[in-house]
Amino acid sequence: MNQYDERRSGRRGAVMKRREFIAALGGAAASLDVFVLGPAVLPATAQSQHIDWCRNATHEFSPDQQISGCTVAIQSGRWSGEGLAWAFQDRGLAYYDKRDYDHAIADYDKAIKLDPKNATAFNFRGLAYYRKQDYFHAIADFDEAIRIDPGNAEVFYRRGTVYVQKKDYGRAIADYNVAIKLDPKYTFAFNNRGDAYRAKGDYDRAIADYTEATRLDPQYAIGFHNRGNAYNAKGDYDRAIADYSEAIRLDPKNAYTYNNRGIVYRNKKDYDRAIADYTEAIRLDPKFTLAFYNRAMAYGATDHYDIAITDYSNAIRLDPKDAASWNGRCWNHAIIGQPEHAIKDCNESLRLRPNDADTFDSRGFAYLRLGAFDKAIADYDAALRLNPGFASSLYGRGVAKIKSGERTSGNTDLAAAKVIKANVADDFAKYGVK
Repeated sequence: MNQYDERRSGRRGAVMKRREFIAALGGAAASLDVFVLGPAVLPATAQSQHIDWCRNATHEFSPDQQISGCTVAIQSGRWSGEGLAWAFQDRGLAYYDKRDYDHAIADYDKAIKLDPKNATAFNFRGLAYYRKQDYFHAIADFDEAIRIDPGNAEVFYRRGTVYVQKKDYGRAIADYNVAIKLDPKYTFAFNNRGDAYRAKGDYDRAIADYTEATRLDPQYAIGFHNRGNAYNAKGDYDRAIADYSEAIRLDPKNAYTYNNRGIVYRNKKDYDRAIADYTEAIRLDPKFTLAFYNRAMAYGATDHYDIAITDYSNAIRLDPKDAASWNGRCWNHAIIGQPEHAIKDCNESLRLRPNDADTFDSRGFAYLRLGAFDKAIADYDAALRLNPGFASSLYGRGVAKIKSGERTSGNTDLAAAKVIKANVADDFAKYGVK
């Protein structure tokens, strides 16, 4: 989904177009902006087709045409010194649009060398470094752009976005504050400041910012989506569903929103609606690993273990390094009486993620089903070292101890598990373990 906002920016009065992208952040959607530089102001005599390609005033020419046009302008000899900087700058933009960030940076280097006070070139070079995840140089360029032009809200916004990626939420919020002060109608800045507050666990402030973003732009689907994430984090599931539903109405092709609404339905134990949402997310994005994983969890919760295993297998196919899916498939294999398959899956999960209490618990259960009680106890011990209040591991260890002849110690574990989770025995009985 793209949101556009035309603004005047830059030393040469260039038109700047905002283009919004979606990114996943902990199962949530965050908005990041890419800023597309429009035509630099050229001498009136430059009327050739190649110069028009380079200027690309109507954004109708492809990046390759723009590169070709700018190369002709650079080699024409018509401009020199500071007057030539625009051509390198616009060619850098075309390379940026091709995601050829190294060539973009090289052209911005030349533009800056020719015109060291060109704040826009620093801005765009910072964006190219950002896309390369070179946050150090991105921040340095944004710092310089701000020094040259301290009144540009968008530069503070962009630097704030880099700080979010570095998880330096305090500095991110400070930059978004300045951006909003300079431009009180900056929808994206309110949204991204909300993301930063949400990452800090300050859900009320996050909700306030998302609310302002959607007030400024009632068609802003990402704002509703992200406010839904904040309500979900607060446990206010009905408001979360309402926001996700509005986001879907505005942007019905966003797989992330269906996935996240499915999570809320699952939290409400409305598994049928959760499965329906995950299924739609997968239809929209057949390579959406997390949606397969989440649907597997919902199928497992409704005792459809074979279908859950299929979904975990699809998640693993898409991302063989997804330790959680290996563990999920392990658990479901153990439940349906396939402990050997389960143990292999848990072994791979632990190789990828060595200190995970859930996976030790799953493998302990598989060993329990296999009758390898010593190994079960060892895995439950490992799980409990990582999570001393893990009722499933306490109860499973108790069962394994009793079956190994350690009745007193085993009963102690069973009693402790029931204090933590009163119906834990029912869970194990459901899986055929008493």
